[in-house]
Amino acid sequence: MEVIDLAWWKLGLAALLILALALTSHMARLGVSRSLLIATVRTVIQLALIGLVLEALFASSAFYWIALLALIMLLVAGREVVARQGRRLRGWWAFGIGTGAMFVSSFTVTVLALTVVIGPDPWYAPQYAIPLLGMMLGNTMTGVSLALDRLNDSVWRQRAVIENRLMLGQTWQQALEDIRREAMRSGMMPSINAMAAAGIVSLPGMMTGQILAGSPPAVAVKYQILVMLIITAGTGFGAVMAVGWGGRRLFDERERLRLDRLIEP
Repeated sequence: MEVIDLAWWKLGLAALLILALALTSHMARLGVSRSLLIATVRTVIQLALIGLVLEALFASSAFYWIALLALIMLLVAGREVVARQGRRLRGWWAFGIGTGAMFVSSFTVTVLALTVVIGPDPWYAPQYAIPLLGMMLGNTMTGVSLALDRLNDSVWRQRAVIENRLMLGQTWQQALEDIRREAMRSGMMPSINAMAAAGIVSLPGMMTGQILAGSPPAVAVKYQILVMLIITAGTGFGAVMAVGWGGRRLFDERERLRLDRLIEP
């Protein structure tokens, strides 16, 4: 079945719904009208530009261009992780820990899925590699930012409890055990909820897109199962690594709690 193209003026009709929502929120004094309009403009511009980039990338299929785009995606995701945290580590640590966790988890799982499960030729074929990595980074970014935000905020609120545990002879891992566990749970929960509701409450985006593009539903389902499994794995490992590294940074070599390493919101 041929894919129905969408004219830009038709997308403009859909954008009228956003304008109506912005007007409604302004009249209700919700304080989100400006953010909603800015986010809408950013969405249109960013997606239009990435569409042009992907067309050129698909035409060349050169590994170095794919690697450059992947690096840019990673750095932007790392910046978003920092921006979404209320309290965050000082200096480059806030960016480095989140970006490092996403790099190890997202890139490892994506390469494994490309080389072992899907097997395109070449393995870095952009029509497979870029969409998979984009979904991985987007979801891992959310999980890592939630986990780090929960970790830093909980440490700040429970600083007296942590210091009492340290004075009783516990190591920093023992003093932070409950907080780290809850932070990791916070990072994993969105992916777990998405898997639990998939196919019953909602049809996930990749599956819907493939069906609209004319792929058989059975094939779309297989790809969506793969995507949700690797996203959950990548997000979980990313949250675990980020919390582990972030928790260690909150203590010095003598295992003293260092709240001066956190920036207040």
